Amino acid sequence: MLNPLSRHWWAFLARGLCAVAFGVLTWVWPDMTVRVVMVAFGAFALANGILSISKAVDSWAEKDDRWVFVLEGILGIGIAIISLFAPRVTAVALLFYIAAWTLAMGILEIVIAIRLRKEIEGEFWLFLAGLVSVIFAVLLMLFPGRGILGFVWVLASWAIVFGILLIILALRLLAQVRRAQARQAKANRAKASRAKASRAKA
Repeated sequence: MLNPLSRHWWAFLARGLCAVAFGVLTWVWPDMTVRVVMVAFGAFALANGILSISKAVDSWAEKDDRWVFVLEGILGIGIAIISLFAPRVTAVALLFYIAAWTLAMGILEIVIAIRLRKEIEGEFWLFLAGLVSVIFAVLLMLFPGRGILGFVWVLASWAIVFGILLIILALRLLAQVRRAQARQAKANRAKASRAKASRAKA
């Protein structure tokens, strides 16, 4: 039996692609206004939150760790609402909001990786993604006065690294799913062959 998390490899892939897209966009246009950065980040956080909740809702009864995904999703949607619908938020305030969100998300990713280390393949990449988020959040909190341009560069770098790690995790989970499907298909063929042989003897 596959852990439900493995069956949601596509959600990790989508989250990773969204993060990389946001990071690349920010790198390509570093002179974007603070408001544009807020909107782009809000869209990324919203997608991230929705995908996290989707992992919890699907196969709800099968998961003991569903509360972690729900909490991660709520945090993502919350920071998205602040980023998208709070135009008076200053750059420094936004910095601390993002730092708090990435810190919480990083801790939750680490918790998930530790809880499921014996049930999924590639949990190291999830742990590493969480660790990168925690380090990013700590850096933002320690150096809030480096200027909005420096903040944008750091945010873009984090998003790209975080996204790549999630994509690697998604590919590992997909490989696990395909191997499980191959084993199941082999077992089904063996079962059918035994049934056919039994009927032939009868």
